[in-house]
Amino acid sequence: MRSIQFGLVALVLSAASMAAAQPPPAQPAQPGGGQNRRAPIQVMTLTTTGWPDGGTIPIKHSQAGKDVSPALAWSNAPAEAVSFVIVAHDLDTLANNGDDMLHWLLWNIPKTVTAIPEGAPALGQLPDGTRQLSGTGPYYRGPAAPASGPPHHYVFEIYALDAMLDVVATGQNPGLTRAAVMTAMTGHIRGKGVMVGLYKK
Repeated sequence: MRSIQFGLVALVLSAASMAAAQPPPAQPAQPGGGQNRRAPIQVMTLTTTGWPDGGTIPIKHSQAGKDVSPALAWSNAPAEAVSFVIVAHDLDTLANNGDDMLHWLLWNIPKTVTAIPEGAPALGQLPDGTRQLSGTGPYYRGPAAPASGPPHHYVFEIYALDAMLDVVATGQNPGLTRAAVMTAMTGHIRGKGVMVGLYKK
């Protein structure tokens, strides 16, 4: 009788060991990997009639010239775009706050707009609701890299957002406004395009 009991115990332990060694049963697949993922950021095209991408920015668009803002146009915006943001900055110059130099920031550009004509007026808010500023005021500020060094890289970026931004200019501190706009964009970017211009005096 004792040998039969030992045999049953051994059989039970052996079965338990085999069950523990088996992988857990597969779970039904969850749509999207079980996460609420959005579509990847769509690549947009940003162009200007002023210069080819990667080319030299004409003097009329610089501080040494007439400081005229360039004409910009964009395409391939995502269907869910509600507004656009444009940021133009000098990667090779740091401002007092440690950021690179801001030359133009436009936000809350309506989704129906696909271009900005040359020579944007110096207004904090344009008639269509677009807001703008630069490192020195509510207007485009052209490049001014010195002649003594290599040309600076002026990067123009456009972002398509699925929301309007509840951000207003912060007094006389463009850096704070820029930071507020970039923070408000978090989680809302659905498309992006980039172009570059080179300039030195």
